[in-house]
Amino acid sequence: MSEEVPARPESLIEFPKIASEIDAMAKVDQDMRTKNLKEPCSGSLRLLDAKNTERMREIVAQIGWPTVSKVGTDASHGAWILVQHANHQIDFQEQCLTLMKQEFSSEVISKDLAMLEDRVRVGKNQLQLYGTQFRQMAGEHKPQPIEDEANVDERRKKMGLDSLEENIAGMYEKYGPPNQD
Repeated sequence: MSEEVPARPESLIEFPKIASEIDAMAKVDQDMRTKNLKEPCSGSLRLLDAKNTERMREIVAQIGWPTVSKVGTDASHGAWILVQHANHQIDFQEQCLTLMKQEFSSEVISKDLAMLEDRVRVGKNQLQLYGTQFRQMAGEHKPQPIEDEANVDERRKKMGLDSLEENIAGMYEKYGPPNQD
């Protein structure tokens, strides 16, 4: 599953209107999160996440997991972003994870699958498999506890992720050191 899923022309996707809707929702989600880094607006984020989760529940009930052939690569990734931010409904995240695991590897993005697996595990107070979920402690980005940490990079590689060390370095590059409030 480590290969990237190729982009699919819009004319070949099954649900182009849903794809457009997911793309728009994911763009607002990401814009709001980028803005939140500069001007904290956690209340607005919670409302947006709740609204997006409700709509994603409807979409998943209607078409199943938004796969590459159903909505295209970008919207499939966008669907994952929206579900990844549904922390307030771990049961829904777990439902989507199960649906993603049932698909052929060409229908889901392996990195997205790995990150949702970890998000669900952390949400259920379990050890993560891939080390994709972090916490900020004492001015550092630290991964949440990892199952069999000695072999995490091997698992990460199979899912198309960079090494844990590279991931941590990327966090500092993208976000800088966490606030020590």
